[in-house]
Amino acid sequence: MSSVSNAGNYLLGDRLVNRMGYGAMQLAGPNAFGPPKDSTAAIAVLREALASGVNHIDTSDYYGPYLTNRLIREALHPYAEDLTIVTKVGAVRGSDGSWNPALSPAELTQAVHDNLLNLKLDVLDVVNFRAWGNNLSPSEESIEESFTTLAELQAQGLIRHLGVSNVTASQIKQAQGIANIVCVQNHYNLSHRTDETLISELGQQGIAYVPFFPLGGFTPLQSQVLSNVATRMEASPLCVALAWLLQRAPNILLIPGTSSVAHLRENFTASELVITPDMLAELEALG
Repeated sequence: MSSVSNAGNYLLGDRLVNRMGYGAMQLAGPNAFGPPKDSTAAIAVLREALASGVNHIDTSDYYGPYLTNRLIREALHPYAEDLTIVTKVGAVRGSDGSWNPALSPAELTQAVHDNLLNLKLDVLDVVNFRAWGNNLSPSEESIEESFTTLAELQAQGLIRHLGVSNVTASQIKQAQGIANIVCVQNHYNLSHRTDETLISELGQQGIAYVPFFPLGGFTPLQSQVLSNVATRMEASPLCVALAWLLQRAPNILLIPGTSSVAHLRENFTASELVITPDMLAELEALG
C-alpha cells in the first residue's frame, strides 16, 4: 500500500495536511448527480483513503446533492483529529442535474448550515467560495458581497478558514481585503496552465493552491508525450500527471477523485514517483 505521506505536507491555515488528498465528487452518480452506483463501495473508498494516510478531503453539498457529505459522515464520523474536510459553496443543483449559481447571502448561509448538518460538524474546517465565472473559467465579477457573508459566518464561529475557487488574481485580492484566505482552488493540470504565475505568488504568501480537475476532469488528459514518459517510468500516464503537479510547486495540494479502491491506490503511487529533469522538460513543453 502506498502512503500519501511520501508526497510531503503543507499548512492549510493552521492544519498540516498531506499534499496528496482526496476529492469526493466522483462518489456521487454521473456528473456528480444522484446516488452512487454502490454506496458500500463508496464508503470503502473513503476508509481506504484514510488508511493510506489521507488527511485532507475535498467535498461539497452540491455533489449529489448532499449525498457525498452524508457518505463521508457515514464512513468516517467521528472524524480523526488530523482530518481536514474542505467544502465549497456557491452553487446548487437543479432537478435535471444542472449546475446553478447560489451566491446570495441567504443561499450561502443556508449552504454553510447544510454542510454542518450533513457532515455532522459544529464548525467547518475550510469553506471555499466558488465564484460562478464562465463555467470552469473565472471572470472578473465582484465577489465582495458573497465573500463578506462567509467572513461573517466565520466570525460567528461556524467556519475556521476561508478559501476561494474559480477566481482571478484580482478577485483573490478582493477576498483578501475582506478576510484571510488559506487556499485557492482553480482549474489547472498538465495541459491547462493559465495560473502559472499565480501559483508562485500564492506560494510566497504561504497559501495553498489546489487544482481541480488535476487529471482533466470529465475529459481525461491525453497526450502522446505524456504516454511516452509514463512508459519509460513504468507508470500510468495519469499517475505521472499527478507526480508532475507535486513537483511543480510545494504549495500545490492534490485532490484526485475516484469511486474505485483500485484506482485510488493507483493514484496514490504518484506520491512515490520522481520525474527526472529530462522527462520533466518534455512534460513542461506541453504547456
